[in-house]
Amino acid sequence: MLQVAFIRENQELVFQGLAKRNFKNALESINGVISIDENRRSTQTELDNTLAESNKLSKEIGILYKNGEPQKATILKEKTVQLKENSKNLSEKLGQLSLDLEELLYQIPNIPHTSVVAGTTEEDNEIIFEEGEIPNLYEGALPHWALAKKYDIIDFELGNKITGAGFPVYKGKGARIQRALINYFLDKNTAAGYTETQVPHLVNEASGRGTGQLPDKEGQMYHAGIDNLYLIPTAEIPITNIYRDVLLKESDFPVTNTAYTPCFRREAGSYGAHVRGLNRLHQFDKVEIVRVEHPSNSYKALDGMVEHIKGILQELELPYRILRLCGGDIGFTSALTFDFEVFSTAQDRWLEISSVSNFETFQANRLKLRFKNEAGKSELAHTLNGSSLALPRVLAGLLENCQTPEGIKIPKVLVPYCGFEMIR
Repeated sequence: MLQVAFIRENQELVFQGLAKRNFKNALESINGVISIDENRRSTQTELDNTLAESNKLSKEIGILYKNGEPQKATILKEKTVQLKENSKNLSEKLGQLSLDLEELLYQIPNIPHTSVVAGTTEEDNEIIFEEGEIPNLYEGALPHWALAKKYDIIDFELGNKITGAGFPVYKGKGARIQRALINYFLDKNTAAGYTETQVPHLVNEASGRGTGQLPDKEGQMYHAGIDNLYLIPTAEIPITNIYRDVLLKESDFPVTNTAYTPCFRREAGSYGAHVRGLNRLHQFDKVEIVRVEHPSNSYKALDGMVEHIKGILQELELPYRILRLCGGDIGFTSALTFDFEVFSTAQDRWLEISSVSNFETFQANRLKLRFKNEAGKSELAHTLNGSSLALPRVLAGLLENCQTPEGIKIPKVLVPYCGFEMIR
């Protein structure tokens, strides 16, 4: 959530940033924030003055009673009754204005970093790095959903029977390679200094609002209505909310966590061949990395996260590329996002497998996540997160790119985790 003071003092900058995102009603939103805030501040001043006058009269009433002047005291008491009524009305008005301001701020996305280019769709994203050799597959090579059926390692039809489309069942070596990837990712992350954390898979509304999924992504989250809890679409939500309403010390930085969780996304409106198989699921496994950083170090930390994920993909021997997302494709809460994509040779297309983002103070402002700076004043921290990694499309890339006429060859780095070298 953007800070009101920042909007008020940087109206043109905010407008330009929202325009880069193609955010509708940018000017209306900015003017709305300014107007409500001015009304709120003037109401606060009026309330403070009213309360001060009421307190002053109360002291005078006490003196009058003490001096034996009850009639004068009674007259002043009548005035305090009206002042209390005014205070009540002003307090209610102030409360409503604060709610209106908060709800409007919740609708406004983050301001993109200066390096983010304007654009409308993913076609406008910038390719900034590419590595790995795309393999030449044998004639008759198959897409991963056909390989899954051939080797009986993933059963999409069985998942459909049990739950519905988008909930696959992993079997035999398919289940083992899932577990291998999870353990490998966690080991890489903990070796890099991230603290492994196990977190709940359902969160309350305050947690969803704290990281920005609510109200923006409410329609994409599974909601347990009776308890008003949400199934997590990413471990980012529970991990980051560990630090909601927390005041850190500068010596606490960097705060780093990693977690494996299943993730749940309704993915409403996702149909067609491009979402077939593992390409888009309603339930999938993901290992996440989350950082809380000093503002002066957050972009250096973001670069470090990118390098960390590059190292994992190099060990997996997968061809990949990195994109810097344009204003029209960047997430609601992010200031800067890098997407990693793996090339699926059998599908002849790039598959997104990770997003690494710096949210600057946007989430921290919602979370009230602050730290004491050297001057002793509280300041908003910066939050960052990244997929390290999401399993479905990594597995799709491995199955398709590593297939041979004899079977699917497992990358060397995963063999100790899997316990086998080939899927036959």
